[in-house]
Amino acid sequence: MKRRSPAAVLLVPLITFGIYSLVWFVKTKNEMNQTNVDRIPTAWLLLVPFVNIWWQWKFSVSVDVVTHKLLSRSNAFLLIFLLGPIGAAIVQNYLNEAIYLASRPRRSTALPVPMSA
Repeated sequence: MKRRSPAAVLLVPLITFGIYSLVWFVKTKNEMNQTNVDRIPTAWLLLVPFVNIWWQWKFSVSVDVVTHKLLSRSNAFLLIFLLGPIGAAIVQNYLNEAIYLASRPRRSTALPVPMSA
């Protein structure tokens, strides 16, 4: 996954009359499909009335999986469906956080072994 600025996800659609929102959906969909078992169908379905709601749900399910439940599928869906670019910016923030957590080195939970004298 690629880190993106949530501010750009929020503001660029205003300048491009919503076209960047479609670009954002396509790019994040492709990245999530590379890392996720549950595939999101083609983004052309975003242009079909009522089917786009189902597509957004599938997208939200993948957000849930990719973020390791930092953002639940129902919350991701409500954010994207009800808030549009504002919700997409919030979802992007969670995706960025998941990328950060995945890149952090993991601490070992094993206890240190005492050295013998």
